[in-house]
Amino acid sequence: MVTRKRKFAAVFLALVLSIGLLAGCSGNGDENNGNASGSPATGSESASPSESASGSVEPTQAIDTSPISFSFFSVGSNWNNMQDDIGKEMTIRTGVTLDAEVSLGNPGEKIGLIAASGEYPDLISPTGELNKLVDAGAMIDLTDLIDKHAPNIKKLFGDQIKRLRYSNDDKSIYVIPTFSGMDHVTFVAGGGFEIQHRAAKEAGYPPIKSLQDYENVIKAYIEKHPTDENGNKNIGLSLNADDWRMFISVTNPAAETTGKSGDGEYYIDPQTSEATYHFRTEGEKEYFKWLNHMNDIGLLDKDSFVQKYDQYLAKIATGRVVGLIDADWDYQDGERALKTDGKIDQTYGHYSVMLSDKYKDNRHQSTGFMAGWGIGITKDCKDPIRAIQFLDFLASEEGQVLINWGVEGKQYVVQDGKRVVPPEVQDRITNDNAAYTKESGLGLYVNLGAHYGDGVKDSTGNYFTKNFPEQILAGYTDADKETLKAYGATTWMDLFPNQDEFPIKPWGAAWNIAIPSDDEANILANKMKDITWKRIPEAIMAKPEDFDKIWEKYQQELIDAGVEKMEKGFTKYVQDKVKLWNE
Repeated sequence: MVTRKRKFAAVFLALVLSIGLLAGCSGNGDENNGNASGSPATGSESASPSESASGSVEPTQAIDTSPISFSFFSVGSNWNNMQDDIGKEMTIRTGVTLDAEVSLGNPGEKIGLIAASGEYPDLISPTGELNKLVDAGAMIDLTDLIDKHAPNIKKLFGDQIKRLRYSNDDKSIYVIPTFSGMDHVTFVAGGGFEIQHRAAKEAGYPPIKSLQDYENVIKAYIEKHPTDENGNKNIGLSLNADDWRMFISVTNPAAETTGKSGDGEYYIDPQTSEATYHFRTEGEKEYFKWLNHMNDIGLLDKDSFVQKYDQYLAKIATGRVVGLIDADWDYQDGERALKTDGKIDQTYGHYSVMLSDKYKDNRHQSTGFMAGWGIGITKDCKDPIRAIQFLDFLASEEGQVLINWGVEGKQYVVQDGKRVVPPEVQDRITNDNAAYTKESGLGLYVNLGAHYGDGVKDSTGNYFTKNFPEQILAGYTDADKETLKAYGATTWMDLFPNQDEFPIKPWGAAWNIAIPSDDEANILANKMKDITWKRIPEAIMAKPEDFDKIWEKYQQELIDAGVEKMEKGFTKYVQDKVKLWNE
């Protein structure tokens, strides 16, 4: 899901995410994203973009741009019907419009209904539910279409294209991966544990590296400021447990604070590739016991497990919530409201918080390039060639610059061969982001197609994305900069261990591994989730003297429900993925 996503983000955000979608989702996350009416491009290769006199990217070789509309379904994506600057320009350059249906509900349920219906949209982005569509025979094998009509996709993936294969038994390519950027370098730390700038400042900017450090800052602030200027009660820590966001804000942090990188509901042994349900691993009981303690001393929001997502965001927007455990793509709408109201000191910094100094934070350990979640073409597509050409445009330098930077002269300008965001545009991105996103389309299309990751430069020497140190700094508020300076840092990523400190994970991320819907491991996983989502909130909100009893009951319920069989079943898929990607 979304650290899932983010990573739904990718992901969730990404997980997640997305953000991404995605991101994105997303953002977050985050967080994402034919025959009679179209004709193929001339030749099998398009011209490579080159540097023009202005330093911008020249267009790719022309393709058929006659009008065509594709139906499109996506789970968990923001969508503006391409009625923004980037979407309109995308249509001008490709002729394509997308008649989209976007679902923010349960992805498994919605994709299951589509798979069972026998009627499919032209394009579909099913997140982690691809197996249901493959089982239904809904998806086209894209291998030949990519080879004949998608030179930019081939160039982008290079020798990593083998990772697009579905399985060891089925080497078809069913989706173009969209939730992972090629050759990505992590410059942005948008997760971890969040503290309002004013609380960190009032505490004298102490080290915030352990749960105890984090608790001390929140406790000191609440003791001195129990209410806001209007007499409303300030809140020490609020969690977001509404539906799948439970993963991001409540359960994933138990793994992250005990030195386990983002593998969804599992810990994967790096030596054996064996999977363990992470709630059964070292340190996690202590993490949830700490949340129980925070509840006991009145620092945990009593509404954490009953509030809806919009209520959570509205609460953040008041400025009363001192601490969060979340991803920025998930809470950013609440934070944007604070910026709009000029409450900059009530926005948040990101900290690398662990259970104790026994553990090293590997939140940013590299997965390498991850295939899996992405966008595919169904057997009902009215024109598969035009569809793959559209996806190929998105993977081109021209398409990547459009998606990430916007339209030249509107969202960016070129000065001395470098793309630059004008100050007035950056101000709107920072302080009026929701409205400007809807107007410009910035951030809405990153997970629609294959893309390069942060840190990759195009043929003009410019970065494809705007997530590079200089541009990141341009988006920081004065409060961000003041806090970072106090900690001797330039960006939030400086407070976290870098991905270079860890080996690349040979399985990517466990949450990205698809399992057939009827596989026993998948069926058991749903049982474990139901048990976990019942017992974890119960344990956190219980009286401290009852915590151990509830935890022991929870662990026994997992065993009785078949958790060991689930772990063994999932291990096979992890080991198969390692073989598929590294043979």
